[in-house]
This record gives sequence, structure tokens and C-alpha cells, in this order.
Amino acid sequence: MVRFIGEYTAKVDDKWRVILPAAFKSIMPADSDMRFVIRKENFSDCLEMFTYAEWERQSEQVRSKLNPAFNREHAKFWRAYMFNSSIVEPDAKLGRISIPRKLLEMIGVSQEGTGKEVVFSGNDYKIEIWAKDKFESNIISNEEFLSIAGSLSENL
Repeated sequence: MVRFIGEYTAKVDDKWRVILPAAFKSIMPADSDMRFVIRKENFSDCLEMFTYAEWERQSEQVRSKLNPAFNREHAKFWRAYMFNSSIVEPDAKLGRISIPRKLLEMIGVSQEGTGKEVVFSGNDYKIEIWAKDKFESNIISNEEFLSIAGSLSENL
């Protein structure tokens, strides 16, 4: 399993393409499937990007808990879960990926001013893609981190 670590800033071009950071591209195994699945993250104003293999694992884990063929609520949930997902693949020359405009606009990326910058943030088994200003405002303080760490340690 590939583990993504680090933060990298990139600019979105006029065709809504962005270059996948070389640090992330370089850790992909040689001759591996370079397809990624991008979707809107459920709880934050960012996109989450999975290798195709990780997407298959994650989505199968969710789907295994559902019965969309015979349960209307499960079918509605599965449809919503799959909504706003897209498969992207970096081009071989520059590593550019075309992220659907709709997805970028959902997280606050625009074609104007500093709105053209995104942050790729490695988050272990996935990459989060943030509008740069939202990424910076979403970083928690050290005090909040320590408070959460303390409460989590009680559960270990």
C-alpha cells in the first residue's frame, strides 16, 4: 500500500488541470496502475484522492455493509457515496491531471487570483486536495491537537 506524506502547493491552469506533485508520483510502484479516484470528502471542504486499488478496497468495505438491491435507504446512500467521484490519470509527460471543474469549484477553487492554488496534502492512504486558503485556515492549533490526542489516548 502506498502511503502519502507531505504538503505541496500547485496552480490550476486555465483548463482546470494541475500537476501531481513529483514526490507523490515518485512513490508509486514502477509499472503500477496510475489511475486515481477523486471525490468530495464527506466532512471537509476538500477532495480526497485514492489510488485506484485503494479506492476499490475502501468502496468495497463500505458496500459490504449495504444491500442496495433490496433496501431503499442503502441504495440512496450508495448513490450519494458514488456521486461526485471521478477517475483521473496523470499524463505521462508532465504528470498533469484534469480534475472536473465542478469538483474544484465545490472546494472553493476558482480561476481568479489566489483561488487558482491548491494544496496536495498526503494523508497516509489518500491525498487530500484543498483550496490553498481553506487548507491554511483548517490547520488546528497545537493546543487543540494535544487535547484531541489526550482524549484519544483514553480509548487506546
